[in-house]
Amino acid sequence: MNPTTINNMSTKEITKLELVFATQNRNKMEEIQVMLPENIKLLCLKDINHTEDIPETADTIDGNAILKADFVKNQLGYDCFADDTGLMVEALDGAPGVYSARYAGEEKNDEANVQKLLKEMEGQQNRRARFKTVIALNMNGHEILFTGICTGSITTAKRGSHGFGYDPVFQPDGFDKTFAEMTLKEKSQLSHRSKAMRELIDYLSK
Repeated sequence: MNPTTINNMSTKEITKLELVFATQNRNKMEEIQVMLPENIKLLCLKDINHTEDIPETADTIDGNAILKADFVKNQLGYDCFADDTGLMVEALDGAPGVYSARYAGEEKNDEANVQKLLKEMEGQQNRRARFKTVIALNMNGHEILFTGICTGSITTAKRGSHGFGYDPVFQPDGFDKTFAEMTLKEKSQLSHRSKAMRELIDYLSK
């Protein structure tokens, strides 16, 4: 199912829903909101008066997504979905992986993370990498996982000013642009997060 089809779904096809997306990241909110049909109301953690970060203490991407979704449902009482994303680089044995957001330190600084990655990749011939997003949905007593993967390569320098995270140094397969050189619409048609989101929306439509 492509994004156009998703956005054209009628209220008869998807029951009206209000869901919390367990994030403080406005970039993620914007990226996902453009994919949703109008009859799904999306709330972030700030909208439900939760301003603290939810601990991500699992050692897997799946585990962190589950932790965040469970926290919102069990502690705050809202139907919720949460995502976690990792960038896996072949030449670095899969790093930064589950530690992608904190690669350069606990402050989660995008620029510092990118610069550390470029430094680690200096002189590497194999620049293959992949993004993996896992979305955990906790709703109506059920928990379901949805996964999206995007393969590509790490560039030798930053390119582009859009997006966030590692977008300026990740060039998806089949394209001559990094994610940061793409419009939000272009990125939403092929990114790891959009693939996982389409699986989630397909599930909600049934």
